[in-house]
Amino acid sequence: MCGRYTLFTPTADLEARFDADFGDREPSYNCAPGQSLPVITNEDPSEATRMEWGFTPSWAEESFDLINARAETVREKRSFADAFERRRCLVPADGFYEWVDGGRPGDAGRGGSGKTPYRVAFEDDRPFAMAGIYERWKPPTPETTQTGLDAFGGGDGGGGSDAGSAADDDSDVIETFAVVTTEPNDLVADLHHRMAVILDPDAGEEEAWLRGGPDEAAALLDPYPSDDLTAHPVSTRVNSPSVDAPDLIDPVAGD
Repeated sequence: MCGRYTLFTPTADLEARFDADFGDREPSYNCAPGQSLPVITNEDPSEATRMEWGFTPSWAEESFDLINARAETVREKRSFADAFERRRCLVPADGFYEWVDGGRPGDAGRGGSGKTPYRVAFEDDRPFAMAGIYERWKPPTPETTQTGLDAFGGGDGGGGSDAGSAADDDSDVIETFAVVTTEPNDLVADLHHRMAVILDPDAGEEEAWLRGGPDEAAALLDPYPSDDLTAHPVSTRVNSPSVDAPDLIDPVAGD
């Protein structure tokens, strides 16, 4: 899975890399679910839009908070199918974290005491795009019981008009996204059984993900080659979403 990532590349460099306006932002060394984070949508790729990490389909009666969508089922699963067809996005990052059971690569699934976080990134820490999907969700309006005069349209004589305005109000719409995951490459396989889909800009994959048809997009959902990627253990302080500091990405001694 992809449950945390980093995005500390300077804004000017991000804007040059993605040819998009990122506005005012702070670097993050611990992007976590529930946070409002920049994504680049197929509707307006010239401007990064901040959305909440934790996907909820438009038809949901309650928040789903789905942080990942599996590449193998993203086209068919009801929660994701419409977004895959119509609302794909790039999720900018410059690294992501995975946790290893037992503390050492290769120990995943074998038990052990605690987990060791690892950061995976390109050797030069350059930014990249993870494949994402997004949705707009409007929480249901809670039912209320009114006992006063207003409940019967009295009082100011304008109850009907106010109700119509409330129904048309989109101020409470929540925009959410999920990162698409696939089988791991050789490097990540030692850390976890899934990894985020990283799109290759040199092969035109970012453009194809945003603008291509469903078949073209589905063909992109394979593991990124491990040749240029590195992984190293980092401090367990990254376990807490409330901790966000530059030293979180620093290598620490492994077990």
